[in-house]
Amino acid sequence: MNLKMISWNVRGLNEAGKRLQIRNLLRAWRPDIVCLQETKLEWITRGVVRSIWSCPYVDWLYLGSEGASGGIVLMWDRRAVEKVEEAVWRFSVSCRFKNIGDQFEWAFTGLYGPNSNKRRRKMWEELTGLISWWDVPWCLGGDFNIIRFPSERLGATTSTWAMYEFSDFISLHGLMDIPMEGGLYTWSNNSSASRIDLFLFSPLLADHFTLFAQRRLSKILSDHYPILLEGGSHRRGRPLFRFDNM
Repeated sequence: MNLKMISWNVRGLNEAGKRLQIRNLLRAWRPDIVCLQETKLEWITRGVVRSIWSCPYVDWLYLGSEGASGGIVLMWDRRAVEKVEEAVWRFSVSCRFKNIGDQFEWAFTGLYGPNSNKRRRKMWEELTGLISWWDVPWCLGGDFNIIRFPSERLGATTSTWAMYEFSDFISLHGLMDIPMEGGLYTWSNNSSASRIDLFLFSPLLADHFTLFAQRRLSKILSDHYPILLEGGSHRRGRPLFRFDNM
Protein backbone atom coordinates (compact mmCIF):
# COMPACT_ATOMS: atom_id res chain seq x y z
CA MET A 1 0.00 0.00 0.00
CA ASN A 2 1.14 3.55 -0.79
CA LEU A 3 0.45 6.45 1.54
CA LYS A 4 0.84 10.23 1.14
CA MET A 5 0.52 12.63 4.08
CA ILE A 6 0.71 16.42 4.10
CA SER A 7 1.52 18.53 7.17
CA TRP A 8 1.35 22.31 6.89
CA ASN A 9 1.11 25.33 9.18
CA VAL A 10 -1.19 27.44 7.02
CA ARG A 11 -1.32 30.55 9.26
CA GLY A 12 -5.09 30.78 9.20
CA LEU A 13 -8.06 29.41 7.25
CA ASN A 14 -10.40 32.37 7.72
CA GLU A 15 -10.26 33.68 4.16
CA ALA A 16 -12.37 31.94 1.51
CA GLY A 17 -9.85 32.77 -1.22
CA LYS A 18 -7.02 31.15 0.72
CA ARG A 19 -9.09 28.01 1.35
CA LEU A 20 -9.76 27.79 -2.39
CA GLN A 21 -6.04 27.96 -3.14
CA ILE A 22 -5.36 25.21 -0.59
CA ARG A 23 -8.13 23.14 -2.15
CA ASN A 24 -6.46 23.45 -5.56
CA LEU A 25 -3.09 22.45 -4.09
CA LEU A 26 -4.55 19.38 -2.39
CA ARG A 27 -6.19 18.36 -5.65
CA ALA A 28 -2.76 18.48 -7.30
CA TRP A 29 -0.91 16.74 -4.44
CA ARG A 30 -3.54 13.97 -4.07
CA PRO A 31 -2.78 13.09 -0.42
CA ASP A 32 -4.45 10.42 1.70
CA ILE A 33 -4.09 12.29 5.00
CA VAL A 34 -3.80 16.05 5.59
CA CYS A 35 -2.94 17.83 8.84
CA LEU A 36 -3.16 21.64 8.90
CA GLN A 37 -1.95 23.65 11.87
CA GLU A 38 -2.72 27.17 13.09
CA THR A 39 -6.16 27.17 11.50
CA LYS A 40 -7.23 30.09 13.73
CA LEU A 41 -10.76 28.65 13.64
CA GLU A 42 -12.69 27.70 16.78
CA TRP A 43 -15.08 25.50 14.79
CA ILE A 44 -14.46 23.33 11.71
CA THR A 45 -17.72 22.45 9.98
CA ARG A 46 -18.38 20.19 7.01
CA GLY A 47 -18.66 23.30 4.87
CA VAL A 48 -15.18 24.47 5.91
CA VAL A 49 -13.72 21.02 5.22
CA ARG A 50 -15.35 20.87 1.79
CA SER A 51 -13.93 24.30 0.99
CA ILE A 52 -10.41 23.01 1.77
CA TRP A 53 -10.44 19.52 0.27
CA SER A 54 -12.60 18.43 -2.66
CA CYS A 55 -12.23 14.70 -1.90
CA PRO A 56 -15.83 13.35 -1.65
CA TYR A 57 -14.71 10.67 0.85
CA VAL A 58 -13.13 13.05 3.36
CA ASP A 59 -13.59 12.67 7.11
CA TRP A 60 -12.03 14.93 9.72
CA LEU A 61 -11.20 15.68 13.33
CA TYR A 62 -10.12 19.00 14.79
CA LEU A 63 -8.86 20.96 17.77
CA GLY A 64 -10.40 24.42 17.83
CA SER A 65 -8.30 27.52 18.18
CA GLU A 66 -8.12 29.56 21.37
CA GLY A 67 -9.56 32.76 19.98
CA ALA A 68 -7.43 33.60 16.96
CA SER A 69 -4.50 31.46 18.10
CA GLY A 70 -3.67 27.86 17.20
CA GLY A 71 -6.06 25.19 15.95
CA ILE A 72 -5.49 21.88 14.13
CA VAL A 73 -7.57 20.02 11.57
CA LEU A 74 -6.79 16.42 10.60
CA MET A 75 -8.47 15.11 7.44
CA TRP A 76 -8.29 11.75 5.69
CA ASP A 77 -9.60 9.93 2.64
CA ARG A 78 -11.86 7.08 3.81
CA ARG A 79 -10.87 5.05 0.75
CA ALA A 80 -7.34 4.81 2.18
CA VAL A 81 -7.83 4.57 5.96
CA GLU A 82 -10.63 3.94 8.42
CA LYS A 83 -10.78 5.68 11.80
CA VAL A 84 -10.81 3.19 14.69
CA GLU A 85 -10.40 5.60 17.62
CA GLU A 86 -9.80 9.31 18.11
CA ALA A 87 -8.28 11.60 20.72
CA VAL A 88 -8.36 15.40 20.88
CA TRP A 89 -6.15 16.79 23.63
CA ARG A 90 -4.62 20.12 24.53
CA PHE A 91 -1.83 20.22 21.93
CA SER A 92 -2.75 17.45 19.50
CA VAL A 93 -5.31 15.62 17.41
CA SER A 94 -4.86 11.85 17.00
CA CYS A 95 -6.50 9.00 15.12
CA ARG A 96 -5.93 5.30 15.32
CA PHE A 97 -6.29 4.18 11.71
CA LYS A 98 -6.81 0.89 9.93
CA ASN A 99 -5.62 0.69 6.33
CA ILE A 100 -8.42 -0.22 3.95
CA GLY A 101 -6.10 -2.23 1.72
CA ASP A 102 -4.37 -4.52 4.23
CA GLN A 103 -6.13 -3.89 7.59
CA PHE A 104 -2.85 -2.75 9.20
CA GLU A 105 -3.48 -0.59 12.30
CA TRP A 106 -1.37 2.42 13.20
CA ALA A 107 -1.83 5.90 14.66
CA PHE A 108 -1.27 9.45 13.49
CA THR A 109 -0.93 12.52 15.70
CA GLY A 110 -1.05 16.04 14.33
CA LEU A 111 0.33 18.71 16.65
CA TYR A 112 1.01 22.40 17.02
CA GLY A 113 3.77 22.94 19.54
CA PRO A 114 3.78 25.78 22.10
CA ASN A 115 6.57 28.33 22.35
CA SER A 116 7.17 28.20 26.10
CA ASN A 117 9.36 25.51 27.66
CA LYS A 118 6.84 24.80 30.43
CA ARG A 119 3.96 24.19 28.03
CA ARG A 120 6.24 22.21 25.71
CA ARG A 121 7.02 19.79 28.54
CA LYS A 122 3.27 19.36 29.00
CA MET A 123 3.05 18.49 25.32
CA TRP A 124 5.75 15.80 25.63
CA GLU A 125 3.79 14.33 28.55
CA GLU A 126 0.58 14.40 26.52
CA LEU A 127 2.18 12.64 23.55
CA THR A 128 3.86 10.05 25.78
CA GLY A 129 0.47 9.19 27.23
CA LEU A 130 -1.03 8.79 23.77
CA ILE A 131 1.76 6.54 22.53
CA SER A 132 1.54 4.24 25.55
CA TRP A 133 -2.29 4.22 25.42
CA TRP A 134 -2.73 2.78 21.93
CA ASP A 135 0.58 0.90 21.64
CA VAL A 136 0.62 0.70 17.83
CA PRO A 137 3.11 1.95 15.20
CA TRP A 138 3.02 5.73 15.25
CA CYS A 139 3.50 8.79 13.08
CA LEU A 140 3.58 12.36 14.36
CA GLY A 141 3.47 15.39 12.10
CA GLY A 142 3.13 19.11 12.55
CA ASP A 143 4.77 22.33 13.64
CA PHE A 144 6.82 21.33 16.70
CA ASN A 145 8.01 24.92 17.29
CA ILE A 146 11.40 23.56 18.41
CA ILE A 147 14.57 22.35 16.72
CA ARG A 148 16.87 19.48 17.74
CA PHE A 149 20.28 20.87 16.74
CA PRO A 150 21.79 24.36 16.27
CA SER A 151 22.32 23.55 12.58
CA GLU A 152 18.53 23.56 12.16
CA ARG A 153 18.23 27.29 12.87
CA LEU A 154 19.91 29.98 10.83
CA GLY A 155 22.73 31.52 12.86
CA ALA A 156 22.32 29.27 15.93
CA THR A 157 25.53 27.95 17.49
CA THR A 158 24.58 26.44 20.87
CA SER A 159 22.13 23.82 22.09
CA THR A 160 19.44 24.52 24.68
CA TRP A 161 17.65 22.33 27.22
CA ALA A 162 14.54 22.48 25.04
CA MET A 163 16.53 20.93 22.16
CA TYR A 164 17.84 18.18 24.45
CA GLU A 165 14.32 17.46 25.68
CA PHE A 166 13.07 17.13 22.10
CA SER A 167 15.83 14.63 21.28
CA ASP A 168 15.13 12.77 24.55
CA PHE A 169 11.46 12.43 23.58
CA ILE A 170 12.42 11.00 20.17
CA SER A 171 14.89 8.56 21.73
CA LEU A 172 12.50 7.50 24.50
CA HIS A 173 9.89 6.37 21.98
CA GLY A 174 12.30 5.04 19.35
CA LEU A 175 11.06 7.46 16.69
CA MET A 176 12.84 8.19 13.41
CA ASP A 177 13.71 11.69 12.24
CA ILE A 178 14.81 11.30 8.62
CA PRO A 179 16.43 13.98 6.40
CA MET A 180 14.28 16.49 4.57
CA GLU A 181 14.42 16.45 0.78
CA GLY A 182 14.11 19.83 -0.94
CA GLY A 183 15.86 21.95 1.67
CA LEU A 184 16.69 22.09 5.37
CA TYR A 185 14.55 24.91 6.73
CA THR A 186 10.75 24.59 6.91
CA TRP A 187 9.93 28.07 8.19
CA SER A 188 11.50 31.39 7.23
CA ASN A 189 10.96 35.13 7.27
CA ASN A 190 13.13 38.04 6.20
CA SER A 191 15.74 37.51 8.92
CA SER A 192 15.45 33.96 10.26
CA ALA A 193 14.83 30.34 9.26
CA SER A 194 14.50 27.00 11.06
CA ARG A 195 13.48 23.36 10.71
CA ILE A 196 10.45 23.12 12.98
CA ASP A 197 7.93 21.34 10.72
CA LEU A 198 8.46 17.62 10.23
CA PHE A 199 7.23 14.06 10.54
CA LEU A 200 8.48 11.53 13.08
CA PHE A 201 7.55 7.85 12.92
CA SER A 202 8.27 4.47 14.46
CA PRO A 203 10.47 1.90 12.66
CA LEU A 204 7.55 -0.56 12.62
CA LEU A 205 5.56 1.88 10.51
CA ALA A 206 8.46 2.44 8.15
CA ASP A 207 8.99 -1.30 7.94
CA HIS A 208 5.36 -1.86 6.96
CA PHE A 209 5.38 0.69 4.14
CA THR A 210 8.87 -0.42 2.96
CA LEU A 211 9.92 3.02 1.68
CA PHE A 212 9.62 6.38 3.41
CA ALA A 213 10.73 9.90 2.49
CA GLN A 214 9.75 13.38 3.59
CA ARG A 215 10.03 16.36 1.30
CA ARG A 216 9.65 20.10 1.61
CA LEU A 217 7.22 21.37 -1.02
CA SER A 218 7.13 24.86 -2.53
CA LYS A 219 6.47 27.72 -0.14
CA ILE A 220 3.13 29.40 -0.76
CA LEU A 221 0.40 31.19 1.23
CA SER A 222 2.33 30.90 4.53
CA ASP A 223 5.78 31.44 6.00
CA HIS A 224 5.87 27.65 6.60
CA TYR A 225 6.58 25.15 3.85
CA PRO A 226 4.14 22.26 3.32
CA ILE A 227 5.79 18.93 4.21
CA LEU A 228 5.03 15.70 2.35
CA LEU A 229 5.64 12.25 3.84
CA GLU A 230 5.32 9.52 1.26
CA GLY A 231 5.63 5.79 1.85
CA GLY A 232 4.99 2.58 -0.04
CA SER A 233 6.65 0.18 -2.41
CA HIS A 234 5.77 2.34 -5.43
CA ARG A 235 6.82 5.77 -4.16
CA ARG A 236 7.79 8.08 -6.99
CA GLY A 237 11.42 9.13 -7.16
CA ARG A 238 14.43 7.61 -5.49
CA PRO A 239 13.88 5.89 -2.13
CA LEU A 240 15.46 7.56 0.88
CA PHE A 241 15.10 4.64 3.25
CA ARG A 242 14.33 0.98 2.81
CA PHE A 243 13.59 -1.49 5.60
CA ASP A 244 13.84 -5.22 4.93
CA ASN A 245 12.46 -7.86 7.24
CA MET A 246 15.17 -10.24 8.41
